[in-house]
Amino acid sequence: MAGLRLAAYAVLLCLLLSPTAALRWLADRVPESNAAAAAGRDSYRTSYHFQPAENWQNGPMYYKGVYHFFYQHNPYRATWGNGNLSWGHSVSVDLINWSALENAMDPDSSFDINGCWSGSATFLADGTPVFLYTGIDTNNNQVQNVAFPKNASDPLLREWVKPSYNPVIALPDDVVHDNFRDPSTAWLGRDGLWRVAVSAGLKDGTGSTLVYRSKDFRQWERNAEPLYSSDNSGMVECPDLFPVAGPGDQNGLDYTPSNGAEASYVLKQSVMVTLSDYYVLGRYDDAADTFSPVEADNDCRTWHRFDYGHVYASKSFYDAGKNRRVLWSWANESDPEPDYIARGWAGVQTVPRKIWLSDDGKQLLQWPIEEIETLRKTRVGLLGAEMNAGGMNEIIGVAGMQADVEVVFEIPSLEGAENVDPNQLLDPQRLCGEKGASVLGGVGPFGLLVLASGDLQEHTSVFFRVFKHEGKYKVLMCTDLRRSTTRADVYKPPYGGFVDIDIEKERSISLRTLVDHSVVESYGGGGRTVITARAYPEHVATANSRLFMFNNGTGAVKVSKLDAWDLAPAKVNLPGDGLITAASSMHLRQAIVSICQDSVDHSVVESYGGGGRTVITARVYPEHAQTSNSRLFMFNNGTGAVKVSKLDAWELAPAKVNVPGDGLITHGSMRPGEAY
Repeated sequence: MAGLRLAAYAVLLCLLLSPTAALRWLADRVPESNAAAAAGRDSYRTSYHFQPAENWQNGPMYYKGVYHFFYQHNPYRATWGNGNLSWGHSVSVDLINWSALENAMDPDSSFDINGCWSGSATFLADGTPVFLYTGIDTNNNQVQNVAFPKNASDPLLREWVKPSYNPVIALPDDVVHDNFRDPSTAWLGRDGLWRVAVSAGLKDGTGSTLVYRSKDFRQWERNAEPLYSSDNSGMVECPDLFPVAGPGDQNGLDYTPSNGAEASYVLKQSVMVTLSDYYVLGRYDDAADTFSPVEADNDCRTWHRFDYGHVYASKSFYDAGKNRRVLWSWANESDPEPDYIARGWAGVQTVPRKIWLSDDGKQLLQWPIEEIETLRKTRVGLLGAEMNAGGMNEIIGVAGMQADVEVVFEIPSLEGAENVDPNQLLDPQRLCGEKGASVLGGVGPFGLLVLASGDLQEHTSVFFRVFKHEGKYKVLMCTDLRRSTTRADVYKPPYGGFVDIDIEKERSISLRTLVDHSVVESYGGGGRTVITARAYPEHVATANSRLFMFNNGTGAVKVSKLDAWDLAPAKVNLPGDGLITAASSMHLRQAIVSICQDSVDHSVVESYGGGGRTVITARVYPEHAQTSNSRLFMFNNGTGAVKVSKLDAWELAPAKVNVPGDGLITHGSMRPGEAY
């Protein structure tokens, strides 16, 4: 354990607070016909958001070229309350397509026998990851435990060992027995000691985030001062502390001792009483292990919101592969429990978001990671259109159930901006309810109608509205679910937040909305304000959804740019369709394996050995390929062991090779690109 004393650094892995669903083990793969049926058994299941194949779901890590997502998992049904929680495990090479592996941890020891709850991962000096996680022990106390990979050379990290000396942090005397959880990613101070933050509800009613120090990840000592403490916010959980680069710098920062007290830090808290996530910028003192917010009070409910919609228990991690910080959040269901039990799954993750400090240094900006764009297919573009008062235009040519829409609205005049009462500025969600999309305004409402039925009886509106207060303009962003479905038993509120933008100077504002069946994620003002919503329209069972732009203000609004794309489905934990099985076999129809660089293309197999020193090409005609997928295996039939030091495999998209009517060049001229 001497390596623990060296200056390494923590990337992360923190499980979001609520549990996660059981993934069907690929060793018990269902028939392919059943797998297809499982993927399409209901209209609300997402196509490119992370969720398990089955049951209840609810952090991430980059290790040896592979992204890992470990999550709390109820193996018995699509609810939080049944059974003891395990840690599910999926892997990816792009944060978009995911394959399920077997559970990373199950509740099988005295220190976690009643559940393996949330936690995080830290990288040690030698690059080995280690878990710190909350276990529910035999007395139903929440305690903090460690776990190590059984084989750190395995890039898939399939097996984990929980030392018998757990727990490493016992329940403190002044903490409520079931309010001590969610250890953060650990970080290393300049004194060579590790730190970790743990959420705690003190017996005197204080909500607190405690700091513990250790030199060896085994013996931990509580710091005299908490990282955060408030008598007003109640229990806070899932803490996240991380450094950020300077204003406008989109590069991510990892925890390093050299950051020290000079760097700007972000502290994030999830607040149970509001079920919302809040963050604040400030300074972290690595000598006293205290955090001081900048221009904010100590009640975290007054801080910035990561998302003004239906998300909770967000967690960021440093992506060393692309030098960025990525944020994930959990979006639970908001339809009745019997419905999602019947569907057999519950909960999704938002799309991974890149986060960085805004140019003015006042807040974080969020944007979907660039990998999402690999799913884009057909594109519809529009330039310079104008929407007059009461105008509505359908965006034709893009499927409404899986779409990515980016639009820039120009505001020719702000004269009609409505005055707003100071009290209304304190509650943007309520203001969105009072001033919905159907309420005529001055400057706005203007925006998008998504997941809309043909008769518009069902639609989710995402829009802006400009108000005026004491000579200054305020831009309100809303996602209104009140007409998202004709069902009466669904939670369908309006959500809202103000966008910190100088609209008088800019005279334009952007909106990007991602639609994925029952999830609507919207990014206003270049990611200054984000709203995620869950919608359950009834029309999707029998008809397609549509997309519209609208303007219900008295003044005209110009659409200076609109781009909309169909999005292809990602491969996300589908039974029988994973990229990697528990035996680490690959079963892709078309793949390249870099060990010997085999190229497989239906009836052609080209193999390049020794970096191309020997090449063999063969033609094969398997009968099974007519009715089922082909698979790919590694094997060793010798008497000695063989180590696979590296394996890379890719699915290859088909090339356009002399397909009639689909060439790139016609007889006369270049054919317009399909994507436009």
